[in-house]
This record gives sequence, structure tokens and C-alpha cells, in this order.
Amino acid sequence: MGVGEMQEANRTKWVSEQLSKIPAGQTILDAGAGQFRYKKYCEHLKYVSQDFGQYDGAGDGKGLQVGEWNQNGLDIISDIASIPVAGGSYDAVMCIEVLEHIPHPKEALAELYRVLKPKGKLILTVPFATVVHYSPYYFYSGFSKYFCNKILNDIGFKEISIIPNGNFYENLAQELRRLPILSQKYDNIPISHEDMKSLTAVLTKLQALSNADTKTHELCCHGYLITAIK
Repeated sequence: MGVGEMQEANRTKWVSEQLSKIPAGQTILDAGAGQFRYKKYCEHLKYVSQDFGQYDGAGDGKGLQVGEWNQNGLDIISDIASIPVAGGSYDAVMCIEVLEHIPHPKEALAELYRVLKPKGKLILTVPFATVVHYSPYYFYSGFSKYFCNKILNDIGFKEISIIPNGNFYENLAQELRRLPILSQKYDNIPISHEDMKSLTAVLTKLQALSNADTKTHELCCHGYLITAIK
């Protein structure tokens, strides 16, 4: 994979590593579980899934939709800010690319804090900048590390770690790679062979810049990989 194509792979690798660190037999809540993408990394754990269960894959037909969507086997159907379990129910909670799809992210994070056991671990990822997807359940284009750090601190989380996923060049390349599909889909304008050559040249330069990069994540990145302890 080249520049702008590593966002999901980087996130999945990080999430799987975090899950592997949780001792076998402990309980984990997958909050906003979707189609249980990360369940396979929880075979050593007691896995419980939660979601609001209303997205159907088609949404309102706008933005990026996935089409097929299967949540058969969902354990808890509820608002993420009002999960019907006792406080301190789980050793760990993961919430992966969910906060942009709920209108009350602060309340959701407070609820995840509530259901965690003392010293329980939160595994959280959020986008920094996204295009519209899964609408109409799309309320925020992204979150800054400053938002995440402040809210988690205010709620009471400790040992907060926030790692950027990608950088400015990676994010720009990701959006440039959408051009051939989006120009055709939305404006019926095909990208010519010459246009593709120019696009490839730009992506090649962005790859070199990303390889040498050290600080542009301060300006922009795909999102953040976060852990925190109750």
C-alpha cells in the first residue's frame, strides 16, 4: 500500500496490539460495535457488543455508505450514552471510529467511564478529518487531540495516551485518491489518462514527503489512537 492508503491498516494493527495486552478472561465492551470488526482479536476475552442498531447500510443514500450491514448477534442495543448495565461492569472498553456518529460524544465518553471497572482501560480511536459517511448518523467531521485530552481529563481518566495516525501528506493523498471515483460519480467527469499521470506524480511526491516527515501531524492527520485508564 502506498501513501494515503494505510489509515485503516495502521488503526487495525494498533487496536489488535492493544487488545492482545488485556489479560485472558477479562471482560471487554465493544461500544458502537457495528459489524464486530474487532471481535476476532478478542477470542481470549469475554466479549460484549453494544450498538444503537439503527444503521442499515443504505442510510439516507448520501455520502459514503456501505450497502450491506449485518448486526445479527448484537448483545446490547442502546444509546451509547445510556448503556443498561451496572457501573464497573467491564475490565476494558473499546470504541473505534464511533464518536463522529453520535450527537453527544462527551456524554458517551462519560458513560464508557462509568461502565469501566476501577483501573479499567479505554481503547479509543477518533477521526481528525473525514468526508460524510454513514449519514444521516454523521454529526462531526472529526476531533482534535486537544478536545480528546480535555474531555477525558475532565471525566476523570488518567494515563491518557494520544498517538496520531498518519500526517498531513498521508491525509492529503487519501483524499486525492478519491478523485477518479468522485468526479465521475458526482459530476460525471471522467479523469483522463493525462490527469492520472499528473495525479500519480503528485502521489509519488507526497510519498517522499511523508517518508521524511516528522511534524506535520501537528497540523492534520487521519485521526488519533487513544488509551486511557479509569
